[in-house]
Amino acid sequence: MLTTLHTSYTDTRAGDLAWRLGAAELPALAVLDLRIGPVDLQLRLLGASHQVVLGAGTSRCSETVACLPGRRTPLPARAAERLQDWEYEFAARVESLPVQGFACRAQELLALVENHPYGLAGVFPGDPTAFTALLAGGGEREVSWRTWHAYPQEGRLVCTRSSLKLRDGAAA
Repeated sequence: MLTTLHTSYTDTRAGDLAWRLGAAELPALAVLDLRIGPVDLQLRLLGASHQVVLGAGTSRCSETVACLPGRRTPLPARAAERLQDWEYEFAARVESLPVQGFACRAQELLALVENHPYGLAGVFPGDPTAFTALLAGGGEREVSWRTWHAYPQEGRLVCTRSSLKLRDGAAA
């Protein structure tokens, strides 16, 4: 699903993004509710940021990549946590691209996500290469998602990859 985000583009530096596991749900500009295998998953666009909420009811957990007040540490290259019967992994990298390369990469990623049943992308008004996109997938024992946060004014694309795998011996 592709949407235009009706908000100003305020997260203007890739280096301002921070990662947090277990943060409270933040106000979303667009939401996509999914069920992949045994996991309820909610993809949330927060402007140039994202939040993925896992689970239902009182057993919910979230991954947030956003400009978070009071958090100035850069995104970790890798992180891993145990969440009950699940193993969570996170990885992030930054691509630096020239202007033409950036526009082509943005178009390619938006086309990938736009009509995908587990995809959500938001484009900011005024620049078709300013976007945030999420794409999920998986099965009975693993759920994964990728995200892209575009900063055309810097020529930088923040790419993340996350997964939630059921631990050996745990029932789905």
